[in-house]
Amino acid sequence: MLNLRSETDRPAAVERAERDLVACLDQVHKADRPGHPTLDARIASYELAARMQLAATDALDISREPLAVRDMYGIGREPTDSYGRRCLIARRLIERGVRFVQLYINAQIWDTHTNMANELKAACDRTDRPVAALLRDLKQRGLLDSTLVVWGGEFGRLPIAQLPADKDERKAGRDHNKNAFCTWMAGGDVKGGTTYGATDELGLAAVENRGSIPAWHATILHLLGLKYDQLFVEINGLKERLTGVEEAHVVKGILA
Repeated sequence: MLNLRSETDRPAAVERAERDLVACLDQVHKADRPGHPTLDARIASYELAARMQLAATDALDISREPLAVRDMYGIGREPTDSYGRRCLIARRLIERGVRFVQLYINAQIWDTHTNMANELKAACDRTDRPVAALLRDLKQRGLLDSTLVVWGGEFGRLPIAQLPADKDERKAGRDHNKNAFCTWMAGGDVKGGTTYGATDELGLAAVENRGSIPAWHATILHLLGLKYDQLFVEINGLKERLTGVEEAHVVKGILA
């Protein structure tokens, strides 16, 4: 995370005085404009950002973690070091009360249009151990029940080979598949060990308990304690639900 520290070193008292002044000016500005919830929300957002910036240095310092924990995530060796660090930082953020954490891998490793046999294995080698450690770590700290973990890749994949221009089958990959796509969730009132839905025998299309993107979103919102059918944002006078205009429902088959 960039820009956590000021470009110049200043006494802590000066920085505190600066923040106090900004807070005072915000309150003066707000007092002249009563009944503006958007203004209140913006001020609260800035204050939250300031507190996060102050706490981030500690939260991102994984050197404070025991060696056994860092080893569990695969930190300090390849190919798991990079993603392991991200997963461990995610756990440190969650236990400090950060409400939403999104993890990215440092490349499009799941975009396996070519060299499927090698690329897919390499992607799994980089991520399997770290994400398993994240789930184990959250559980042993009593955080998994109150944390919803959602894992997604890059589209579904066709069950047929996509050959390169030179027709070398060793480089065969898989093209996108809009008819079948899977994801997994853990924690947060999800029923563990449950497989919901299935494809045909080729893996070409979903045929059993078919879901939809609106249903997926509705289920996530439900697991977060939100009523998806009452949640909307106002855009140009329209109340747009987060699940879109299509019919949505909660997939109850995965609920604990």
